[in-house]
Amino acid sequence: MRAIAVACALIAAFTLPAFAGDAARGQETFKACAACHGDRPGDLGPSLIGVVGRVAGTREDFRYSGPMARAGFVWDEAHLGAFIHNPRSVVAGTRMPFDGLADDRDVEDVVAYLASRK
Repeated sequence: MRAIAVACALIAAFTLPAFAGDAARGQETFKACAACHGDRPGDLGPSLIGVVGRVAGTREDFRYSGPMARAGFVWDEAHLGAFIHNPRSVVAGTRMPFDGLADDRDVEDVVAYLASRK
């Protein structure tokens, strides 16, 4: 029984991600995004407070592009990560003028930060 427990622990140690998203680091990285995605009326992009769990393109106080309004998925961590990495690969035709973050750690950190903003 002990050998099985040790084997399971070793498997978990080598199959889990090397790091989880760091919300504090993500907040710093997000500062560049806040120019458009602030929390003020009239911002260029929608507020991202409470984005995790929201259906894409559904904030009533923002006029989305047609492709985003029709996307139909729920913003979960996987969708956010993919979108932050390469927005047009997730929603072709989005009008967001951002090419994405190339660094996987930056993406994970921003996702962790967004998930912490309720």
